[in-house]
Amino acid sequence: MSDWQKVLHESIDTLDKLAGKFGPDVIDVDGLQPAFDNFQMRITQNSLDTIKEVGDPMWQQYVPTTQELDIVDGVIDSLDEDGDSPVPNITHRYPDRVLFLVSPVCATYCRFCTRRRKVGDPEKIPLNQYESALQYIRDHTEVRDVIMSGGDPMMLSDRRLEYLFQRLREIPHVEIIRLGSRITSHLPSRITPEFCEMVKKYHPVYMNTHFNHPAELTPETVAALGRLADAGVPLGCQTVLLRGVNDDPAVMKELMQKLMKARVRPYYIYMADQVAGGEHFRTTVEKGLEIVKALRGWTSGLAVPHFVIDAPGGGGKVPLLPEYVEEINEDEVIFRNYAGDRYVYKQPKQPAISVSACGDAAAAESDIVPIQVAKKPRKTAAKSGGKTVARKRRTGT
Repeated sequence: MSDWQKVLHESIDTLDKLAGKFGPDVIDVDGLQPAFDNFQMRITQNSLDTIKEVGDPMWQQYVPTTQELDIVDGVIDSLDEDGDSPVPNITHRYPDRVLFLVSPVCATYCRFCTRRRKVGDPEKIPLNQYESALQYIRDHTEVRDVIMSGGDPMMLSDRRLEYLFQRLREIPHVEIIRLGSRITSHLPSRITPEFCEMVKKYHPVYMNTHFNHPAELTPETVAALGRLADAGVPLGCQTVLLRGVNDDPAVMKELMQKLMKARVRPYYIYMADQVAGGEHFRTTVEKGLEIVKALRGWTSGLAVPHFVIDAPGGGGKVPLLPEYVEEINEDEVIFRNYAGDRYVYKQPKQPAISVSACGDAAAAESDIVPIQVAKKPRKTAAKSGGKTVARKRRTGT
């Protein structure tokens, strides 16, 4: 057993263990049992160490609650992944990429998990179904990008991961391999020197990490991210907007800046999916737009991820932006910048048609007549909604 597997073995994975840690007055074992039965719990020591008090953002993410049993409009398979699954373990939704589920388990189980209908159950993400999935990828030459997910693919041994890397690299049209993993937060010791040496042989291999709160970027986690970056693995982060966890512009800004410092490029902020069992985590879309507006322009553009809704029913990711544009017409675009100041950008003018450019003979045959376009006098103000909008002088800042 490797060191990281020994650490994993010490995780809290029963309600009795959880009650032993926080006390029976805090953990109602009998009351929480239905939620536990609906979706199992496991919390690694690394994740446990980030919980500073009952009810804090880390607690909310990992400790079961009876709110998970309150189903209003949640859907078991909210993204209809199964509807886009032509063979076991494959979801093929976008033209040139597929999701390849390779592991049924995670180091720590997030209570808002979109795939909670499957995760934790080896029968629903079977490890003996790789061949049909690999054959599907082989047969579909349009697939150039394979995202390995689960569960968490980093819960597999190095030997099994290398087997999958080898098999995928044997397929000529597969250009990119991605790992979707939260292991750097939940079990940073899994990022071993041996794994880092092995993965170098199969580049380009990317990893999309998952961080929801600045407190998750512990020294151990930052060190694990550094080992991956040094091994040539480009790192991105997918964050989920969660009520009571990170639905605060200041918290999200701190998270994005700490990710950049750890060499992780913020990639997506997701609206929480309409998954049954996770409805209590959902915020309004307006809250997400408020957060994006508090990031864009107020911190480095590298630290501003796309804000998206993964469309219910399998429509895919749809990006959303705050409203900056006030008016677009044939002459100009009127918009506000991140600070709320209004600016005007002039549309390009259509050039006059030149006979010489087309050739005199061609022009004659087509009855083309040269047109002289008179220059319009330069405007000093822009019209918007019947009101004059003063033009602001652009500075060098």
